[in-house]
Amino acid sequence: MTETALQQPAGQPKAKHFVGRLLAAFRNSFAGYRHAIATESAIREELLALILLVPVSLVMPVSQVEHLLLLLSLLLVILVELVNTAIEATVDRISLERHPLAGQAKDLGSAAVFTALLMAGLTWTMIAGPIVMRWWRG
Repeated sequence: MTETALQQPAGQPKAKHFVGRLLAAFRNSFAGYRHAIATESAIREELLALILLVPVSLVMPVSQVEHLLLLLSLLLVILVELVNTAIEATVDRISLERHPLAGQAKDLGSAAVFTALLMAGLTWTMIAGPIVMRWWRG
Protein backbone atom coordinates (compact mmCIF):
# COMPACT_ATOMS: atom_id res chain seq x y z
CA MET A 1 0.00 0.00 0.00
CA THR A 2 1.32 3.45 -0.82
CA GLU A 3 1.88 6.13 1.79
CA THR A 4 -0.98 8.18 0.30
CA ALA A 5 -3.34 5.20 0.52
CA LEU A 6 -2.50 4.80 4.21
CA GLN A 7 -3.20 8.47 4.98
CA GLN A 8 -6.38 9.02 2.95
CA PRO A 9 -9.66 7.37 4.01
CA ALA A 10 -11.27 5.23 1.33
CA GLY A 11 -13.80 7.01 -0.84
CA GLN A 12 -12.42 10.49 -0.25
CA PRO A 13 -10.35 12.10 -2.99
CA LYS A 14 -7.09 13.63 -1.80
CA ALA A 15 -7.28 17.42 -1.62
CA LYS A 16 -4.50 18.96 -3.70
CA HIS A 17 -4.54 22.51 -2.39
CA PHE A 18 -4.06 24.02 1.02
CA VAL A 19 -7.67 25.19 1.31
CA GLY A 20 -9.00 21.77 0.34
CA ARG A 21 -6.77 20.05 2.90
CA LEU A 22 -7.79 22.57 5.53
CA LEU A 23 -11.49 22.04 4.83
CA ALA A 24 -11.01 18.26 4.95
CA ALA A 25 -9.21 18.59 8.29
CA PHE A 26 -12.07 20.69 9.72
CA ARG A 27 -14.63 18.20 8.40
CA ASN A 28 -12.76 15.28 10.00
CA SER A 29 -12.33 17.17 13.27
CA PHE A 30 -16.01 18.03 13.51
CA ALA A 31 -16.90 14.42 12.70
CA GLY A 32 -14.71 13.41 15.63
CA TYR A 33 -16.41 15.91 17.93
CA ARG A 34 -19.87 14.75 16.81
CA HIS A 35 -18.94 11.12 17.44
CA ALA A 36 -17.43 11.89 20.85
CA ILE A 37 -20.46 13.92 21.95
CA ALA A 38 -22.87 11.25 20.72
CA THR A 39 -21.08 8.29 22.31
CA GLU A 40 -19.02 9.48 25.30
CA SER A 41 -20.79 10.69 28.44
CA ALA A 42 -17.49 11.96 29.90
CA ILE A 43 -17.06 14.33 26.94
CA ARG A 44 -20.61 15.62 27.38
CA GLU A 45 -19.99 16.20 31.11
CA GLU A 46 -16.70 17.99 30.46
CA LEU A 47 -18.28 20.16 27.77
CA LEU A 48 -21.07 21.05 30.21
CA ALA A 49 -18.44 22.06 32.77
CA LEU A 50 -16.76 24.19 30.10
CA ILE A 51 -20.06 25.86 29.14
CA LEU A 52 -20.86 26.62 32.79
CA LEU A 53 -17.41 27.63 34.00
CA VAL A 54 -16.23 29.88 31.15
CA PRO A 55 -18.89 32.54 31.89
CA VAL A 56 -18.04 32.24 35.59
CA SER A 57 -14.39 32.94 34.82
CA LEU A 58 -15.34 35.96 32.70
CA VAL A 59 -17.01 37.71 35.65
CA MET A 60 -14.07 37.09 37.95
CA PRO A 61 -11.71 39.99 38.57
CA VAL A 62 -8.58 38.21 37.35
CA SER A 63 -5.91 39.01 34.81
CA GLN A 64 -6.10 37.96 31.17
CA VAL A 65 -3.43 35.35 31.83
CA GLU A 66 -5.49 33.89 34.66
CA HIS A 67 -8.59 33.84 32.42
CA LEU A 68 -6.51 32.01 29.84
CA LEU A 69 -5.24 29.50 32.42
CA LEU A 70 -8.79 28.78 33.58
CA LEU A 71 -9.96 28.22 29.99
CA LEU A 72 -6.92 26.18 28.93
CA SER A 73 -7.21 23.93 31.97
CA LEU A 74 -10.75 23.00 30.91
CA LEU A 75 -9.76 22.54 27.28
CA LEU A 76 -6.87 20.30 28.38
CA VAL A 77 -9.34 17.95 30.08
CA ILE A 78 -11.39 17.71 26.86
CA LEU A 79 -8.25 17.19 24.77
CA VAL A 80 -6.97 14.37 26.98
CA GLU A 81 -10.44 12.78 27.07
CA LEU A 82 -10.53 12.79 23.25
CA VAL A 83 -7.10 11.14 23.11
CA ASN A 84 -8.17 8.58 25.73
CA THR A 85 -11.28 7.80 23.68
CA ALA A 86 -9.11 7.31 20.60
CA ILE A 87 -6.81 4.96 22.54
CA GLU A 88 -9.76 2.93 23.78
CA ALA A 89 -11.28 2.71 20.30
CA THR A 90 -7.96 1.60 18.83
CA VAL A 91 -7.42 -1.05 21.50
CA ASP A 92 -10.99 -2.33 21.02
CA ARG A 93 -10.50 -2.39 17.24
CA ILE A 94 -7.38 -4.50 17.52
CA SER A 95 -8.99 -7.10 19.77
CA LEU A 96 -11.81 -7.44 22.27
CA GLU A 97 -9.87 -10.17 24.10
CA ARG A 98 -8.51 -9.31 27.51
CA HIS A 99 -4.79 -8.71 27.28
CA PRO A 100 -2.48 -7.12 29.87
CA LEU A 101 -1.13 -4.57 27.38
CA ALA A 102 -4.64 -3.56 26.28
CA GLY A 103 -5.60 -3.06 29.90
CA GLN A 104 -2.41 -1.12 30.51
CA ALA A 105 -3.08 1.18 27.54
CA LYS A 106 -6.60 1.88 28.75
CA ASP A 107 -5.43 2.42 32.34
CA LEU A 108 -2.74 4.85 31.20
CA GLY A 109 -5.29 6.78 29.15
CA SER A 110 -7.55 6.94 32.19
CA ALA A 111 -4.63 8.12 34.33
CA ALA A 112 -3.95 10.88 31.81
CA VAL A 113 -7.57 12.05 32.07
CA PHE A 114 -7.36 11.97 35.87
CA THR A 115 -4.15 14.02 35.75
CA ALA A 116 -5.77 16.61 33.46
CA LEU A 117 -8.79 16.81 35.79
CA LEU A 118 -6.45 17.26 38.76
CA MET A 119 -4.58 20.02 36.93
CA ALA A 120 -7.85 21.80 36.07
CA GLY A 121 -9.10 21.45 39.63
CA LEU A 122 -5.89 22.85 41.07
CA THR A 123 -5.89 25.71 38.57
CA TRP A 124 -9.46 26.66 39.40
CA THR A 125 -8.85 26.28 43.14
CA MET A 126 -5.75 28.49 43.11
CA ILE A 127 -7.18 31.21 40.87
CA ALA A 128 -10.91 31.18 41.56
CA GLY A 129 -10.87 29.83 45.11
CA PRO A 130 -9.81 33.04 46.88
CA ILE A 131 -12.26 35.10 44.80
CA VAL A 132 -15.15 32.76 45.55
CA MET A 133 -14.25 32.85 49.26
CA ARG A 134 -14.32 36.69 49.21
CA TRP A 135 -17.70 36.64 47.42
CA TRP A 136 -19.02 34.04 49.89
CA ARG A 137 -17.99 36.11 52.92
CA GLY A 138 -19.51 39.25 51.41
